[in-house]
Amino acid sequence: MATYTKTLLSGSSQGQPITVVQTASTGTTIHATGTSSTTIDEVWLYANNTSTSPVLLTVQFGGTGSVQHAKPITLAPQSGDVLIVAGLPLTGTGGGSPTANTIYAFAATASVITISGYVNRIA
Repeated sequence: MATYTKTLLSGSSQGQPITVVQTASTGTTIHATGTSSTTIDEVWLYANNTSTSPVLLTVQFGGTGSVQHAKPITLAPQSGDVLIVAGLPLTGTGGGSPTANTIYAFAATASVITISGYVNRIA
């Protein structure tokens, strides 16, 4: 029987929103899964734009520079928590040399977007 555990985003400090400071594809780290391919992280992310202008936010799944795994979204000015990722299931690679699957984010304007959320870890 599977066990569900609600956990904080690994890029967050004590559950606080993560400020997206990067403006290029190297990205700010939002969350890294475990390394197991059988433990699922169901990821829920919300973004907030504090500026007075629309800002393009790009969320990358599995590595920086992965254009095919990027999700761009333009956030309205002074928007509250906008759901940007709704329950995306991610795992680590498992196998002989297991690695985590990492979510990064960058924005067209530095330090005006914050990302908050949580992970339902299913093991």
